[in-house]
Amino acid sequence: MIPCKRLAAVACAALMSIPFAACAEDAASPISWEVSAVSDYLFRGASQTDEKPTVQGSVTWTTSSGLYVGSFASGVDFGEGSPDVEVDYFVGYGFDIADKVNVDVLLNRYTYPGASEMAYNELVTTTTIAQNWKVNVSYTNDVWGSSTTGWYYGVGGEWGLPNDFTLDANVGRSVFNDRDVAQDYTDWGVGVGRSFGIANVSLGYYGTDGKGRDNFGKLADSRVVLTVKIAR
Repeated sequence: MIPCKRLAAVACAALMSIPFAACAEDAASPISWEVSAVSDYLFRGASQTDEKPTVQGSVTWTTSSGLYVGSFASGVDFGEGSPDVEVDYFVGYGFDIADKVNVDVLLNRYTYPGASEMAYNELVTTTTIAQNWKVNVSYTNDVWGSSTTGWYYGVGGEWGLPNDFTLDANVGRSVFNDRDVAQDYTDWGVGVGRSFGIANVSLGYYGTDGKGRDNFGKLADSRVVLTVKIAR
């Protein structure tokens, strides 16, 4: 279980912007937010919470031109001591290049209060095709604060099912310049979800190949993850 003090800190970081966002919505504000409870926080197939549940939250302000800024917070557990929380800050821009093709370019800053040496930046590009398919290419020159270049290539999709259910699936490949930092590996996932008003409940199955398990041990084992999300 996550200690109460740690959970309170995570909840505070995740929710501190929500009251402002909720009040602004009454005036058709461009601010959106979401709060989630997850049975495990996975990042590219590896647990960030030592296989424990946590809470997460994000708030985003989007302009009519497609420019947006925001922040994301989640509990993490990498062992004894700090960090207990991940707080990301991002700025991005989305635009259409064809009737059914949208490109989104985002610069994300990963930060870990109490462990500043782990902070790093990543440039993330996502191309959405026909609303169902997404292609992701991401780059950092300082993966995990290691001064090593890392690339991520991913493809995924989401499709409607009967009775308002959705099916999603994805596969990704992480590539590292320095094999002493990590070996190249593949992650994958498949899930089913359903919305109930502003709430969404999803259940997914995720994993990595053998190289991923070599990198992260049991934290990259295949697993089921339950997510309950409220978004506006």
